[in-house]
Amino acid sequence: MMYFYRMFEDKSKKRTPLSDFGEFSLIKHLTSNFKMTNRTTVKGVGDDAAVLNFAGDSVVLSTDFLIEGVHFDLSYMPLKHLGYKSVVVNLSDIYAMNAKASQITVSIAVSNRFSVEAIDELYEGIIAATKVYGVDIVGGDTTSSTSGLTISITAIGHLNGKDLVERNGAKVNDLLVISGDIGGAYLGLQVLQREKEVFKVNPNLQPDLDKYSYVIQRQLKPEARKDIIQILKDLNVKPTSMIDVSDGLSSEIIHLCTQSNVGCELYEDKIPLDPVVISTCEEFNLDSTTIALSGGEDYELLMTIRQVDFEKIKGNPNLTVIGYIADEKIGINLITRGHEKIALKAQGWNSLQS
Repeated sequence: MMYFYRMFEDKSKKRTPLSDFGEFSLIKHLTSNFKMTNRTTVKGVGDDAAVLNFAGDSVVLSTDFLIEGVHFDLSYMPLKHLGYKSVVVNLSDIYAMNAKASQITVSIAVSNRFSVEAIDELYEGIIAATKVYGVDIVGGDTTSSTSGLTISITAIGHLNGKDLVERNGAKVNDLLVISGDIGGAYLGLQVLQREKEVFKVNPNLQPDLDKYSYVIQRQLKPEARKDIIQILKDLNVKPTSMIDVSDGLSSEIIHLCTQSNVGCELYEDKIPLDPVVISTCEEFNLDSTTIALSGGEDYELLMTIRQVDFEKIKGNPNLTVIGYIADEKIGINLITRGHEKIALKAQGWNSLQS
């Protein structure tokens, strides 16, 4: 299990200032190990622009920022984990379109607090993710920052146009389905923030985090659900709408329903929760349903499917039916374990809130 860091790198190791390299030497250093593996990549790093060829497929793109102090805290987020996560959160958007991810670009703004070795560690995580998910790094940028670290990754994917799944296709009587389980990432963050405060009081006290390993991993090293896209293909199921759960289940359900002009009934007792999530909620005196609805950063896939496809998915352990799509007049509701109907509100992550 990880330990808390006084800073974001080991001071006992060699530390090369970024100024020793300069921008172009640093880019050459960071990109020297990039390998192109996708047939759609014609030209990667090394020219004014990348060259891609998708042979008639539709192309999908998604861009995301991760900003130090807003999206991550380097006192408990190892740089290698951060690099890995920065790729995963972007690829998740590609899979949410039912597409295959094939390329990424990586741009960073970094202050002189960081050494070349620290940036190497960040890129180790980025490269590890590209190997796991089979994507090529085909470009990006590096620049200086007056404060901390900012990462921007653009993910590129492709698909046959008939396979595209958007947020606006949900129909009345469709089933609401989610992959995996939710709530773990938020609880992992709560554990890490609590232990950070303990560490600040007594830096010699290292936390025992073994029992929280599942939820901490969900926060520090999430995985995008590339496997779900293949599972659905194998089952011959095409969702009518889909979105990844990055901002909380309630927010994502509202996105799907609003864009599809439908209502929804979500059943509290059907929401999939890992036992560690339940026990950690009890320890923190938190309501597990509230955490599942509002936590965010789970990167599971939320989708709607036709009722005729239920028989195809009902035995699959990766997919859980949690509700159904209703007429817009019904509203967007949670049906509690006590059979009470409560209107859902979007209370998940809002990057523009203070």
